[in-house]
Amino acid sequence: MLFTFLLGVSLAGSPLRAQDAPADASSGYTQVEATRDGIGKAYMGREIASIMGWQGAQWLERREREREERGSRLLRALDLAPGMTVADIGAGSGYFTRRIAPRVAPGGRVYAVDVQPEMVAMLREVAAGVEDGEVVPVLGGARDPNLEPGSIDLALMVDVYHELEYPAEMLDALVRALKPGGRVVFVEYRAEDDAVPIKPLHKMSERQIRREAEAHGLAWERTVGSLRQQHVVVFRRTQDR
Repeated sequence: MLFTFLLGVSLAGSPLRAQDAPADASSGYTQVEATRDGIGKAYMGREIASIMGWQGAQWLERREREREERGSRLLRALDLAPGMTVADIGAGSGYFTRRIAPRVAPGGRVYAVDVQPEMVAMLREVAAGVEDGEVVPVLGGARDPNLEPGSIDLALMVDVYHELEYPAEMLDALVRALKPGGRVVFVEYRAEDDAVPIKPLHKMSERQIRREAEAHGLAWERTVGSLRQQHVVVFRRTQDR
């Protein structure tokens, strides 16, 4: 499982790639020849990567993850505080959800959003097991995380954004869901570093992240360089959507 994901090969059986709309160049989407690891659709010149299915949940919970990714450093960089409302977008097995919940308690909440019903079922188990903090599992859509407008302080996407089938629509929806001054945090494997053992389509450059985010009412605030393999790029909402 680990070897499969590090090579960037998606797992079979995912129900998430609905080819129900042609690519639209006017919105930044174009059709491209599909590569082994992509879906044949590009956004702002970047081919969208195939998704890792729910069958990879065990890999998300691997013992080596903290050593490899330094997730504890990421949590510190998020500046979490009691009372905050956080959306963990593409929450998967709940690895970060269960770690964020106690950091925003008391009075805070984590919306654990995923588009795969199998992952949401796992997130319900996570919610039931969290003793300190509140977790609300949410079945999101390909274009919309199904969050109320103005409801969240922070949206976190850990190794998720590059796989979104409709990144433009999803970013617009996340901006609407943010409270004034709310933040969106992208965590992506560094495309600039050939030593990061991930297939190219499952990595993003900081330049590409900023290009896409800033087209959707988000202003770059800072880039955190404390993780070994990943960018942590923080944006704030700058306008109503």
